[in-house]
Amino acid sequence: MNTNLSEKTQPWYRHSWPWILMAGPFIVVIAGLFTAYLAVKSNDGLVDGDYYKQGLAINKMNEREQKALSLGLQATLMQSADGAQIRALLHAGPGVVLPEVLKLHIVHPTRAGVDQNLLLRADGGGAYSGKLGALLVGRWHIALEDEKNEWRLTGNWTIEQDASLQLPVIAQAVK
Repeated sequence: MNTNLSEKTQPWYRHSWPWILMAGPFIVVIAGLFTAYLAVKSNDGLVDGDYYKQGLAINKMNEREQKALSLGLQATLMQSADGAQIRALLHAGPGVVLPEVLKLHIVHPTRAGVDQNLLLRADGGGAYSGKLGALLVGRWHIALEDEKNEWRLTGNWTIEQDASLQLPVIAQAVK
């Protein structure tokens, strides 16, 4: 009778239940290692390394935006139909000389790797144009400034909602 029982009993690793029970913790360990790898290798891009210096520079940026308003500067930005170029129409107050080159900073709110910095060259009559490095889709923070960094116009542009962007952004009355 004892010989009959020992012949039918298999070692633990021959049964399926121990393997099924061990599979859960094994999958969790592998997922944890993969998550740790992603955390080390990827950059979140949301926190800037020189945030303290940027905080100190806020007053200077505000002064530049006030200077743009005092000069009566207004700009309209639009993307070409194929998305390869961007065009700016710049208007200024009387007696203000428009620069030959404008700097355009196109910054994505969460992905620093897709930001673009362009030089827009004068086409005449307050029109400027430049070539985009990549197609703009979604929401972007826009900053338009002169080459000497004396003034600056800023705004947010959601490409799919608005065909053009008016700078400075004028608050519209709620109806």
